[in-house]
Amino acid sequence: MSEKFSATLRIGDLNDFIAPSQACIVSVKGLAKSAGSASAPKLGSPEVSVDPRNQVKAAEPVKISLKDCLACSGCITSAETVMLEKQSLDEFISNIDKGKAVIVSVSPQSRASLAVHFGLTPLQVLRKLTTLFKTLGVKAVFDTSCSRDITLIESCNEFLRRYKENKSSGADSLPVLASACPGWICYAEKTLGSFILPYISTVKSPQQTMGAVVKHHLAKLMDLRVDEVYHVSVMPCYDKKLEAVRDDFSFQFDSPRDASEVVTLTEVDSVLTSGEVLDLIQLKEVDFKGLEESQLDTLMTNVDQHGNLYGVCGSSGGYAETIFRYAAKELFNLDVKGPLDFKIIRNADLQEVTLDVDGKIVLKFALCYGFRNLQNVVRKIKSGKCDYDFVEVMACPSGCLNGGGQIKPGAGQTAKDLIQVLETIYMEKVYVADPFENPRVRKLYEEWLEQPGSKKAKKYMHTEYHPIVKSITSELHNW
Repeated sequence: MSEKFSATLRIGDLNDFIAPSQACIVSVKGLAKSAGSASAPKLGSPEVSVDPRNQVKAAEPVKISLKDCLACSGCITSAETVMLEKQSLDEFISNIDKGKAVIVSVSPQSRASLAVHFGLTPLQVLRKLTTLFKTLGVKAVFDTSCSRDITLIESCNEFLRRYKENKSSGADSLPVLASACPGWICYAEKTLGSFILPYISTVKSPQQTMGAVVKHHLAKLMDLRVDEVYHVSVMPCYDKKLEAVRDDFSFQFDSPRDASEVVTLTEVDSVLTSGEVLDLIQLKEVDFKGLEESQLDTLMTNVDQHGNLYGVCGSSGGYAETIFRYAAKELFNLDVKGPLDFKIIRNADLQEVTLDVDGKIVLKFALCYGFRNLQNVVRKIKSGKCDYDFVEVMACPSGCLNGGGQIKPGAGQTAKDLIQVLETIYMEKVYVADPFENPRVRKLYEEWLEQPGSKKAKKYMHTEYHPIVKSITSELHNW
């Protein structure tokens, strides 16, 4: 792995991936002026470095494409330094006003963030968000814990296949690196290149899995034309905005108005962060705690017959824990009961768990959060000294609950204090359940995806990664 990291990593001391880039070469202010304007700032000049927190309130969203964002190495994920076109509250409200069939999918991390802010439970938050969004004109509100169960099932199937390949033929297919974090994916494609990409799981994130389900399956069940559906996800992370606009997550649709016209649609049309939902609540002057609690939309929400939420352990998706238990059962016929015994290595953001059979370690999994730890894991993979079978990778220290789009600490509260409260409330009144037993997910496979790892599942639930070639400007910038 290259020892030369971007300005963000150097300035952040390899431990603050979500901080705004201090060396972005894309001129946001200059976008509003013509290229020939004498007063337009030059790209890369210090006076045009931007703080994304000052851009959120702008009336017009900044129009910077994903390719622009990846054109330099002034930042790694860059979602904190630019607001993508059509990724704003105004755009969200505008599509409701246009009569679009707006569907909102809420992440469990965002539920927790709002729950802590308002002093509610995650279930109360989801019910009140359903009331809020439907009052505004949203058609349905879903829960990405449900789509996450699909990603976990596909991830279990993928891991089993790659583990067997590795053991039977010596194929260099391990460790499997989780793919749910777009910040990590962005960094891997742009900075690490081809050597690391084959190790990354091809399974889409819960956000994009939900997008595929909504656009390719639920739209038909709801008797909606797919081009009428506007799908919005509520996420803890600005990088999810970048993930939504990847070309890999768009598809072609034959226009019903003109047989010769082909329309390009995206699986997720817009992403709102937890903080932006709070902005919406404040903008509409809503007494959120006083809102009635609506019944949940059960089509793609993990709610049982008693109205209780269910999901998996693990505030960043539970990938390591779920796949570890599945592999232990399928490969070694062992039922792992109780909490997994993760051991802290160096710091709380790098933990390991192993499975011993007859005194021999047969499975070794890790949680790897933040770039200080990720740097070491990647270096071991490159040198052939990594003995992990699976690594749950998250760009942010402390994982998804600490995403850059989460609601910030209150007065007198430190970020560390907030994370501890979030971790406590994340699973409050949320019951632990096996993804393979999820009745909604089982029905999806029966009606549509057939079985884990099938051709249909690979088409809709998996993706590809591409090394990003740095521009000349980028090379000069880093020189």
